[in-house]
Amino acid sequence: MHGLGGKRSYDWFYEKALKLKEAAERNPFKKTLYQSHLVTLKMYIQMILQQREFLNVLEQEIETLAKQFEVYEILTSIPGVGTKIAATLISEIGDVTQFSHPKKLVAYAGLDPRVYQSGKFTATINWITKRGSTKLRQTIYSAVQCGLTNNRNVKIREYYDKKRSEGKPHKVAIIACANKLLHWIYAILKHKQKYTA
Repeated sequence: MHGLGGKRSYDWFYEKALKLKEAAERNPFKKTLYQSHLVTLKMYIQMILQQREFLNVLEQEIETLAKQFEVYEILTSIPGVGTKIAATLISEIGDVTQFSHPKKLVAYAGLDPRVYQSGKFTATINWITKRGSTKLRQTIYSAVQCGLTNNRNVKIREYYDKKRSEGKPHKVAIIACANKLLHWIYAILKHKQKYTA
């Protein structure tokens, strides 16, 4: 899905496919020996181009379906949450009331910290459990990155800068922002109110 971080690599592959198609049409080899290779190459290129058409139709259908959900407009009110991210959040979270507390939603995304215990010593380690929904976790990361781009989401930017000023590495600050964003998502979905900056 383009909105989930794959657009740049997809565009690169699509551009390469077009170049391969042009090269195949020119047929620089002109020898019977290579004809079977060219036929195979043309087949693969055609498959890539057809896949793109299929993905475009599928994305339109997903967007149309997502807009039918009441929570769609609530989610897209968050700066950095576009149509594809919102659709994925809807499908991964479902009814937010199934989570009795925002921490349970965070745990479901696998963004809760691991805790190390040894005898009487308990310490929070700076990594996450990665349990639960990988797709939700990746989508939240994408939403954070989109929110940070061009300072689109002021609250996320402020929170990120705060964590960095506390000496947190970039990756830890991003995880903290993802955690915070899930708390905000939980609140606005539960109260059915749009996001306010």
